[in-house]
Amino acid sequence: MNILIAPVTVAVISALLAAAIAVVDKIVNNYGEVKIDINEGKKGLTLNGGDSLLSSLASQSIFVPSACGGRGTCGACKCQVTSDVGPYLPTETPFMSAEETSRNVRLACQVKIKADISIKIPDSLFNIKKFQSMVKEIRDVTHDIKEVTFDLQGETIEFEAGKYVQIVVPPHGKIKSSTQRAYSMASRPAEKGIVKLLIRLVPGGIATTWVHTELKEGDRAELVGPFGDFCRTDTGATMVCIAGGSGMAPFMAILYDMIDKGETDREVWYFFGARTEKDMFYLDELRALEKKWPNFHFVPALSEPSDSGDWDGATGLITDVLDSYLKTRIDAGKPREGYLCGSPGMIGACNNVMNANGITADKIYYDKF
Repeated sequence: MNILIAPVTVAVISALLAAAIAVVDKIVNNYGEVKIDINEGKKGLTLNGGDSLLSSLASQSIFVPSACGGRGTCGACKCQVTSDVGPYLPTETPFMSAEETSRNVRLACQVKIKADISIKIPDSLFNIKKFQSMVKEIRDVTHDIKEVTFDLQGETIEFEAGKYVQIVVPPHGKIKSSTQRAYSMASRPAEKGIVKLLIRLVPGGIATTWVHTELKEGDRAELVGPFGDFCRTDTGATMVCIAGGSGMAPFMAILYDMIDKGETDREVWYFFGARTEKDMFYLDELRALEKKWPNFHFVPALSEPSDSGDWDGATGLITDVLDSYLKTRIDAGKPREGYLCGSPGMIGACNNVMNANGITADKIYYDKF
């Protein structure tokens, strides 16, 4: 009996301490009503203090991008704070350049609203919306990538091809609170009533596990957006595009948007790298597009093709294939721009290849994930 009493006593004491801490926190950290001045008086908010700047703005339908859902791991939710909110936290400094710290650019998810505050954010964020959608279709395009189409239920989304939305992931399993994750839109801007995403399963990923194991057709889902600045220029320069995996998404939107807008005079080279045949997708669709659009060139490449001999495309690392084409096939006498979507490692390697072939850093645009 005494063996049972000790653990029960500890549990009771722990519960009482937790309750006491919660009460003290509510009393001590009751910051009362605070004001947020946005863009020098362009917009003002009055709300209860205590939450992060990111959450406080979201509660008033102002959505700052946050690919990690406010956990301080993506560095996306930057905004300039023009009033004193204390020193930088260690979670912020890795994401800040010297120029940004000189302007007191902060991570909105790491700034706690304790008093009145003044901030500056892009005016475009005032147009970000939260959409109540329904999952219209889920389709496996590879063994680990799902194409998910969301119906916006009568609402419409206005966006430039290349932008992304954030999925609000509800509590599930061991995940006790909702979070958000960012995914590029694969749907064309002309399809205003839907949003199509490509979501690759990441082992242990909060959002991807939920999408791949729990999300079903007919389910409701919240989307926030559009966000991002990964869009094509209007220079008319030859576009050299490189992607892998779910990085296919923004290029599908860009390519079809160019067709919809009659921009087919512009030359586009699209390199898509995968490891094996089972990782390659949309082949038939993109090859059909290549036949209809003389200035569009699709170059799929496998780094580890099977021994079956069925693969008739390029082989080798996508960087090697890209280097070969830049040297022998893509006219260096015309202006060229690079567009990349993929992992930081892939983007870094492709950047080096492009730089070595005369495409300078200021002509390379990318979307990391």
